[in-house]
Amino acid sequence: MSSAASGYRPLLRIPGAAAFFLAAAVGRVGIAMTGLGLVWLVHARTGSYSTAGLATAGFALAEALIGPHLARLVDRFGQTRVLPFSLFAHGAAIVGVLAATSSAALIVSATCAGAAIPQLGALSAARWAHLLREGRADELPTVFSLESLANSTAFLLGPVLVSALGAADDAALASAIAAALILSGGGVLAAQRRTAPRPARGHTEGMHTEQALVRPDFLLLAMLNLAIGLYFGTMGVSVSAFALGHGAPEAVAPIITVSSLSGLLSGWLYGLGRHRAPAHLQLVVATAYLTGAGLLLPLAPSPIWLGAAVVATEAAVPPTLVLLNVLTEKSVHPAVLTQAFTWNNSASAAGSALAATLAGRTADSLGASAAFALAPTAGLVLFVLSITLRRRSA
Repeated sequence: MSSAASGYRPLLRIPGAAAFFLAAAVGRVGIAMTGLGLVWLVHARTGSYSTAGLATAGFALAEALIGPHLARLVDRFGQTRVLPFSLFAHGAAIVGVLAATSSAALIVSATCAGAAIPQLGALSAARWAHLLREGRADELPTVFSLESLANSTAFLLGPVLVSALGAADDAALASAIAAALILSGGGVLAAQRRTAPRPARGHTEGMHTEQALVRPDFLLLAMLNLAIGLYFGTMGVSVSAFALGHGAPEAVAPIITVSSLSGLLSGWLYGLGRHRAPAHLQLVVATAYLTGAGLLLPLAPSPIWLGAAVVATEAAVPPTLVLLNVLTEKSVHPAVLTQAFTWNNSASAAGSALAATLAGRTADSLGASAAFALAPTAGLVLFVLSITLRRRSA
């Protein structure tokens, strides 16, 4: 993989690539701010965490359920046609949130915002796949590593910015900034027609190619994304429960920060490496490592040891996500690629929500160490599914 050996710069020099990648990256910071921003805003307006939770849940559920259908329209009619309508609807819904005067209006507006939010990560990944399809498919791991870096950076910066503004009683400003970043990044992306994948040609082809989304290989990939979501949801709850249980709530932020930095470094290095082994085999190795490293989490005796275990475990996550994207691109027809990426995102979100609930109940009843046991369990599910996928490919 010669491009990977020389770094990310050659890929960004492809005509139009840097423009759409940076536009989507800006928008993703806004997406990373939106969910937490709604929590701060709704609580500031109503004084109720219950209402804030309902609004955020409505937003997340609508995004997970409606997002793939919105992606279907993108695949059929093209990014440049569908994205402006999505951006307009999302912007209008956020205005509704900011102008709402009742709890019901806040919840409804937040739900509409989730239904219309554009999946900029999936759109950017689909553009990369379109650009590299002719003779450069071996560079997909590198560009998906770059996408992973952009996503990780967004979800590192976004919540920090929202929390800072929320703590300063500027929750409305946080939501407004999030919407501005989404609209500006998405608007610039929609204006770039040259790098956009061509829409599916006609209803017949669309119906035929969408059958790829119910084939065993893609269903296995969706289940793998569900399993990685189980890991995410477990970690988010368990780290906080562990720190509080050890009387060190101040340790939460450092642990999460070093975990994010570990993932960023791992993703960066993976994208720079030469990978001659098949992607299916690499996935088996990555998930085996994730399972083994995850066994350290329930055994951590102190926050410092937990931080080290989290860093070791998190290093496996970006390569796993990159490989899942690479295998998804290979398993479905280009005419449904945006849908495939979006369904994977929805599966991951569903797994995260499920695991957060299970981890919370386990932490309450059995303690944080027991909740951490869900992480290697998720890794084991990933490992078994990756072996199954590997055998099917063989």
